[in-house]
Amino acid sequence: MARIIEASSQLGERLSAAQKEFFATNGFLHFPGFLDRSTVDTVLKAIEQVQDQWIQEDRKVVNGTPVKYGNDVDGRRIVQRFAFANQHHGVLAELLKDPRFNALLELVGPDARLGINEKDGLVVNHYVNTDASNFTQMGWHTDSIRDVFLGKRIGPMLNVGIHLDDQLPENGGLRLIPGTHNQGLWNMVFRKRYFMDNEPDKDEVGFAIKAGDLTVHDGRLWHRVQRSRLVGDASRRRVMYIPVINGKYAPKTADSPTPFYHKFQHLVR
Repeated sequence: MARIIEASSQLGERLSAAQKEFFATNGFLHFPGFLDRSTVDTVLKAIEQVQDQWIQEDRKVVNGTPVKYGNDVDGRRIVQRFAFANQHHGVLAELLKDPRFNALLELVGPDARLGINEKDGLVVNHYVNTDASNFTQMGWHTDSIRDVFLGKRIGPMLNVGIHLDDQLPENGGLRLIPGTHNQGLWNMVFRKRYFMDNEPDKDEVGFAIKAGDLTVHDGRLWHRVQRSRLVGDASRRRVMYIPVINGKYAPKTADSPTPFYHKFQHLVR
């Protein structure tokens, strides 16, 4: 069992000195109660509405990013990975205007922004552990490897996660290796086999998540998503991610090509 990290105080309009120090050392933070339960329910309804529309359209790609489909516990077809969900529902777009996100921008720098139209925008991951699911876990990786694949200089990046289900440690979920955001390029590329390695690491940590909690981690940090020990509806985990980035503005549109690293998506199961 991974060592469980306790949450910090709630996210306000500014980060405390202690929160900044913890992030600088470990590369992540966990904030409880970012959304209340009523807002979580509203967000889940919005996601279901986007899902129903995409299934009806049989949408394959959003701004160059493939849509990942699977099946729920009752065999019903579901979307298990959404990209740019904020562009398809007003509730999700409005959520990203919350001023508390500004507190996280300072972890990157004065020119940081939410990537609402860049990278994959607001991503929704829907994990459920069934025989028919196409999304139960995600192997070890860093988020910054995309810059290496694209021949770009690795820049500062954060991945902000908003968790929509209670997630006890036995239900799998996010695992991180603290401090690996300070590793060199060699370890970032070769420390583990990207997405192929799923085994626990002796230094990894986990979280006791409540629906509405927010986590943020440095994109250079090694992390994975552990498969739930539970099966069926009890294993359900839904998480939204939005990147914090800087540098040249690079929005994606309906004409954007599919990056070649998405060809490895079948390894994420």
